[in-house]
Order: sequence, then C-alpha cells, then structure tokens
Amino acid sequence: MSQEFQALQSQGTWELVSPDPSFNVLGSKWTYRIKYNSDGSISRHKARLVAKGYNQEYDIDYTETFSPVVKMPTIRVLILLSVHYNWVIHQLDVSNAFLHGNLSDVVYMQQPPGFQDSLHPNHVCRLKKALYGLKQSPREWYATLSNHLITYGFQVSSSDQSLLTYKSGCTRMYILIYVDDILLTGNSSTEIHQLLSNLHNTFQMRNLGPLSQFLGIQTYNTKSGVILHQQTYAKKTIERAGMSQSKLVSTPIPCKINLHTSNNDPYDNPHLYRQIIGSLQYLNLTRPDIQFAVQQLCQHMHKPLKIHHEALKRLLRYIHRSTNTGISLSRDKLLLQGYVDADWASNSHDRTSISGFCNFIGQSPISWQVKKQSTIARSSTEAEYRALATEATEILWLRRLLEDLHIPQEQPTTVYCDNTSAIALANNPVFHARTKHIEVDCHFI
Repeated sequence: MSQEFQALQSQGTWELVSPDPSFNVLGSKWTYRIKYNSDGSISRHKARLVAKGYNQEYDIDYTETFSPVVKMPTIRVLILLSVHYNWVIHQLDVSNAFLHGNLSDVVYMQQPPGFQDSLHPNHVCRLKKALYGLKQSPREWYATLSNHLITYGFQVSSSDQSLLTYKSGCTRMYILIYVDDILLTGNSSTEIHQLLSNLHNTFQMRNLGPLSQFLGIQTYNTKSGVILHQQTYAKKTIERAGMSQSKLVSTPIPCKINLHTSNNDPYDNPHLYRQIIGSLQYLNLTRPDIQFAVQQLCQHMHKPLKIHHEALKRLLRYIHRSTNTGISLSRDKLLLQGYVDADWASNSHDRTSISGFCNFIGQSPISWQVKKQSTIARSSTEAEYRALATEATEILWLRRLLEDLHIPQEQPTTVYCDNTSAIALANNPVFHARTKHIEVDCHFI
C-alpha cells in the first residue's frame, strides 16, 4: 500500500483542496490482488487505490467513457502471423497505466484510507490523473498511449482500433492494446528495441519477455507453431462448480437433448449457474468445441431449471476430461477460408434457427460463432442463407484486418456451405423474386 501511495504521489495524481458543498466528492478504497505466474505460482501481492466511480454523475465529472478493446480474432491472427514469420512477440506491462492519462474533467475524491494528510485531514483530492475506478479512465489512457504511438509513426487500424501498425521501408511492427496489457511484434529487432526504450522512458513500461500468458490464455510452443489453451482457468471453473471429482464424459452434450421440457422445477442456485456460464463464455476463446453447448445453456440464464443444471454438469464433466485442449496455430499458407452452417428451426420453444461459422487461415482456426437467428426462417434455405450472410460480414472484416497487417488476400475467399439452394440463391439473382420475404440485409452477399 505504501509503494502504491508513493507511486501516486510521484505521478502527481492529485492536489489537496478545501472541500465545498457543491463538489461531488467520490469515495476511495483499497483493493488487493495476488498476481500469479503462468505456472500457477504466486508472482507478487498487489494493492491498488481505486476511486468509487459508480457515484460519478454524467456531464458533471465525466462525459465520454468508451475505450476500444482488441477483438479476440485479432489476437489470434497476430500470433499466427508471428508464428508464420518466426517473430518474437513481446509482452509489455505498464506500471499504474491509468495514471498516465491526463484527466480532462474536474473530479474530486476523498483522501486514501490510512494515508490522510496530517496537516489537512479534511481536505479532498482534486484529481489530475485518470485514477483506477473512474468511468473515463480507460478512455483517457488509450488516448494518451495511442497518440504517443501515432507520433512515433504508427497508424490505427481501421478494422480494429486497438491494433496499431508501423510500416517504414521493409520494417514492420504491430502493437495490440488490451487496456494495460500490450503485445508487440515485428520483423526488426533493432526497431523494436528502440521502441521499447522509448515506451519505457515515457510510460514506465516493462518488457515481460516472450509471450507466455495473455488475458488468462496460455501458450505452448510446438515444432509446427503454438497451442493456445486455458487449462488453469478451466480447472478453476470446475473447482468453483464443485465438479473436481466428477465422472468424465466424451461429448459436451448428448446427441439428443431437449432443454425446453415441461419440467418446471427451478434450480435453487441461479446465481451459481450464471457465474459458471459466464466463465464458460470466456473459456470459449480457445474452445470452439464447447461453443454450441454454451450457447444452448445461455438461453436459460434468466430462469434456470434443474434440467438446465444437469446439462451444465454434463458440459463441465466434458471440460474436466479435456482441460488441456486448446487451438493450434501452425505454419501454413496464409489463405483465408470459412465454413458456415445453420440448424433450421431447432428450438422447439420458439422455432428459431441457429447460425454457426468457423474461419481458418491455413489450418488454424481464427474466428468462430454460434448464435440464434433474430427472425424465424420459413425454410432451411432461408436459415442457411441468413447464416451465409452473417459469415460474409465476418469474412469481409477479416479480409480488411489482414490487409491492415500487410498480408492481403489476393484471391476471393472461399466460403463452404452445405445447402445447395442457399448456394444457388447466393449465385443467381433471378431467385430473389421468389424470396421477397427474406430481409434485404441478407441479399448483400
């Protein structure tokens, strides 16, 4: 706590002013975390002072709050790019990142508990820096870092605002920003070291070395590339659910299952159900094999029944069997291709269809999604066609992203669909006269 307080003082985070009844004074509190290494061992104990930003009032002490967060497919594409060219990915950590963002709004906060000024114990802090807990802090920090990188020569990607690219002659460098977690890679170690020195002097940024763990995702290097997995996270989720001693199963859900049954007995711990489902949604980042099962269980978070809890336990038993499963990003041709399918009217409750797609670069899965369609499809052709339209939007975005990463796709991207009628509909505009009931937005394909 003393180290954190000294860091706040050295940054000039606030100045003490006399209180006034017109001020909206926020509270402050200390939070404590144990930081772990990638192998699960304790790295360090950390204390952080945060402002109680939930008491902020719009247009008084904050206005804009949005801060871009990197998309997960972008992370996978960048890692695959580094694997393909044998580049080293540097993982960077910023000490007290938000304190580097200058605060443009006037915000007052109570003095930190246990560290009140002895001469002015009743004064309040007028914040100069974007302290953790404030609604606008992530935005101010992103603006500060991105503006510095733009001045250095980087450009913000039009496909993902958290990706910044640098191109000068033959030199290529790429930076991904996820709040205060940063990845840096490129083809010139000399330029990268110069950039690291610049960032260290400006932001007190530490180089944690080659990528080993990022956002809870661990990496395992192989001869052909790298495997991304969340083994530690999966084990913690199983322990939280009390399923550590459960019997193992080989599939996430039975082949035939009906979660819309007349059995209306409610599950007695809906809060735990929602917690576990939320954890499994994050586990989806490296586990496309559980995506469909998680999507099915998410439909019942508002009022889970006992049958839904049984299905959740079945899924956890499958995950328990396969905690070391992940996705493999391997060296191959950087050729984008996609697969799409739809499950027509599979929901017996409201007869909606489910769209699913998975996109690969070479043999490496890059993006996937399972989602309920927003409207009722009157035929399997319509359901597949809507799924095809959704996949087309994802493919267009991925092509733009690859172009920003200086690996443009020279040829049209192939999308594989197994419905002959949907393929004919996409190829032949004459059929559109018979399909006026399909919304116009689908026809952009």
